[in-house]
Amino acid sequence: MRSPPSEKQELSNGASLSSNKDLYKIVSQVGEGTFGKVYKARNTITGTHVALKRIRMESERDGFPVTAMREIKLLQSLRQENVVRLYEMMVSNGSVYMVFEYMDHDLTGVLSQTQFTFSEAHLKSLCHQMLAGLAYLHHKGVIHRDIKGSNILINNRGELKLADFGLARFYQKRRRTDYTNRVITLWYRPPELLFGATVYGPEVDMWSAGCIMLELFTKKPVFQGVDEIHQVEVIFKLMGSPTTENWLDVMSLPWFELVKPQQSMPNKFREAFQKWMSPAAIDLAELLLTYDPMQRISALQAMSAPYFTKEAPAAARPIGLIELEGEWHELETKRERAKRKERKSTT
Repeated sequence: MRSPPSEKQELSNGASLSSNKDLYKIVSQVGEGTFGKVYKARNTITGTHVALKRIRMESERDGFPVTAMREIKLLQSLRQENVVRLYEMMVSNGSVYMVFEYMDHDLTGVLSQTQFTFSEAHLKSLCHQMLAGLAYLHHKGVIHRDIKGSNILINNRGELKLADFGLARFYQKRRRTDYTNRVITLWYRPPELLFGATVYGPEVDMWSAGCIMLELFTKKPVFQGVDEIHQVEVIFKLMGSPTTENWLDVMSLPWFELVKPQQSMPNKFREAFQKWMSPAAIDLAELLLTYDPMQRISALQAMSAPYFTKEAPAAARPIGLIELEGEWHELETKRERAKRKERKSTT
């Protein structure tokens, strides 16, 4: 099997392109990425497991998909312990795969299980690792644009890595650029995008990180809207109404007039989470979920928050996950939920 010359040229500086179809044996499907399915596979020579992300080629008449090529080039430039590693590219039976290091779980899946209980020290470690990954990306000039539970991977050693860079973009730190606001899964999408902003930077990832931080403690997504309008309402109910006092430029955003609340709503954030989180944890979450993107805390600043530096207990990786039975991904969680629903409807 031969790969197109353009692919070989593009990939020559980073991940190698393999065409040995017998090198990996697919074990099971573990996820659905932005642009293709993700499988667990075993290397038939070494016995180690990898994740294979199949790139959808069906709609591409003119060769290799531009979106996938962008993701590959971006991943080749990244090397940090909290970012998933791309090993190589592989062509097999006309399909193209990205070969990644394998991670046992994703955050959505592992938070849904009941065998292992995360301690406060574990949650602090997961939160800190997520912020370390984001701080690295933003330092490298990359916005992820799809931080959510299923894109945050965790292995049995308690190591956390950010994954799925299908929507990620390089950005220029000194010159803000226009981007689409139809990015970031709805429940994790910041209010500025919901209000129509198209000029933005890494602060959009920080709102998503705040949503994830709350999810670590509550074990479920906090802002669960069914569409954009409802999503805005859900945020208002918890965070209160945005005003020019807490968000200077809010009135100038294109869709604000369409979705602004009819009457002023109070901020109920702190009282809503005090039963789950310590005061220092709430302080940090509040800074991550600041309405005004220009005032929102950066990943690097967040890592120095009192929650990490002054409040006990110290962060500790959840190494006890090694004893967890099975592997926990959003895909299995969704299937299990569907099975339970089906059982209920037949009884």
